[in-house]
Amino acid sequence: MTGSEDTLVAEVDDAEADDAERSVGRSRSRELLLLAGICLSVLLLVNAFVARPFSVPSGSMENTLRPGDRLVVNQLSYAFGGHPRRGDVVVFDGTGSFLRKPLERDGLWTSLRSFGRDVGLVPAGDSVYVKRVIGVGGDRVTSAGPGHPITVNGVPVDESGYLFPGDEPSAVAFDVVVPSGKLFVLGDHRRASRDSRDHLGDPGGGFVPESKVIGRAAWVVYPVGRWATVDRSAAFAAAGGTGGHGDQR
Repeated sequence: MTGSEDTLVAEVDDAEADDAERSVGRSRSRELLLLAGICLSVLLLVNAFVARPFSVPSGSMENTLRPGDRLVVNQLSYAFGGHPRRGDVVVFDGTGSFLRKPLERDGLWTSLRSFGRDVGLVPAGDSVYVKRVIGVGGDRVTSAGPGHPITVNGVPVDESGYLFPGDEPSAVAFDVVVPSGKLFVLGDHRRASRDSRDHLGDPGGGFVPESKVIGRAAWVVYPVGRWATVDRSAAFAAAGGTGGHGDQR
């Protein structure tokens, strides 16, 4: 074999090696893209159907939740026949109860934004609220105003465990019966919360349909120093009635 033939063979071998390396590189790139796609799909599915991030927008739930706290909302809490319970902190869409009409017009862009909110890619927007469930369907919830506790089915509720220091249970008197399938909700920082009390005279009476509940606030995950679970308050254990949902205790 001549020197030129040796050189040609070596060049062919080098080219084949380069092709093999490029093929391996392309294969690895495809694998990485596939892995990234799977991870993104799983994340979107988790955000859409299991656990959704939510940023607390105001001080209406202090000191339980503070402005800027990042929550994980458990969307499976009320799945498979479950219902919100008294004392739960819930995240819900207030359109039709706290807001008289949608803030956005129908259209493709609105649909895309709605999808983005559902999967956690777009902020929740001004129609999403976080409050504590005080009464469920069938409950009679009353307040005699300043200096008096809120009662549920005639039982005074000790809210000292979560009310903002110095706040009254309610500065206004009211007496309501919660319709079936709806919720009466209040903020823990009563002086800074616009909640069911503020919408008693509106269409719907300020009651939140259970169908509008996104999920239960389960964990505070940010800031790091605020890591905590958001547990159901035991303050309602003595309240009578079941609200049509079975045992509420």
